[in-house]
Amino acid sequence: MPVITCVEDFRLLAKKRVPKAFYDYADSGSYTESTYRANSSDLAALKLRQRVAINVDQRSTRSTMIGEEVAMPVAIAPTGLTGMQWANGEMLGAIAAEKFGIPFTLSTMSICSIEDVASVTTKPFWFQLYVMRDRGFIKSLIERAKAAKCSALVLTLDLQILGQRHKDLKNGMSVPPKMTIANLLDLATKPGWALRALSGRKSFGNLAGHVAGADGIMTLSKWTASQFDPSLCWDDIAWIKEQWGGKLILKGILDVEDAKIAATTGADAIVVSNHGGRQLDGAVSSISALPAIVDAVGDQIEVWFDGGIRSGQDVLKAVALGAKGTMIGRAFLYSLGAMGEAGVTRMLQILQQELDVSMALTGSKDIKDVGPQILI
Repeated sequence: MPVITCVEDFRLLAKKRVPKAFYDYADSGSYTESTYRANSSDLAALKLRQRVAINVDQRSTRSTMIGEEVAMPVAIAPTGLTGMQWANGEMLGAIAAEKFGIPFTLSTMSICSIEDVASVTTKPFWFQLYVMRDRGFIKSLIERAKAAKCSALVLTLDLQILGQRHKDLKNGMSVPPKMTIANLLDLATKPGWALRALSGRKSFGNLAGHVAGADGIMTLSKWTASQFDPSLCWDDIAWIKEQWGGKLILKGILDVEDAKIAATTGADAIVVSNHGGRQLDGAVSSISALPAIVDAVGDQIEVWFDGGIRSGQDVLKAVALGAKGTMIGRAFLYSLGAMGEAGVTRMLQILQQELDVSMALTGSKDIKDVGPQILI
């Protein structure tokens, strides 16, 4: 096993092991990628306040997210095409998350289905919903999530129109991959991935057999444009909440006015997120939007953070600015693509260790008590 010290090590290893089209899918933003870069750079710009001679023995990273006990305030975010980073990747990610003690969120656009993930887990996971034109199908997805005993529904609000990602267009990104000369040459340099792919799922597990076009090869941008419903509005959330009947998380909030509306919907949490910089390029970073949203609605609804987390220090900074939980996407995909389930486990261990050490050096004993006093 290579010596892995940080999330960046996983990224570099994944770049070597995952076919270019799927690596680029994970590691890209829209248009100029300015918002994608800002998510990380704005987190890095926040400085921690070093404290000494404070008793920090018996530290705890444990917390809760919508009432669920978590080993640290981190959940694995919903990520599309995860099973193309490593065969059956959603199942492996869910197993690793359950063993570690954090929530796993399965995307509508997953390769493994809701039922696949339910078959390898013993505790409830979360399901993320994209709203499509066929509301009957949306209702059936919700029913399948109920049957799988999912404990929360994550409704993503910021992807009814797909932001243009230049790398995906240039690669002709599709599921399964098109067997072009360029792709065949690329696969020849990644025999491990190719061998694993032979026995793994190869289509959108939640959609195949249910939605036209989900069984065959089609570019992701074209498929999304044909299926996702751009008419989604706040009124639809009440219908979704009624159909679901359980805990509801609204993901993709970046504006204070939207946060105020979201807090009145009866949802249990909102996620401050710009979709990893993959939608509106030129939007503010998630971390720069977080404090004002916490100030506006933090006493009405749980506010979580998503966007740019690459370390336990990033988790600590988000919590210091008021987030009650965080979600990680690319860190998960890099570690999965690099080393499968073992990679995800190691990545979570690294995040928790970084979080624990940084808490100690800022004079913090309990993650639940961390606040803006640890920042300069």
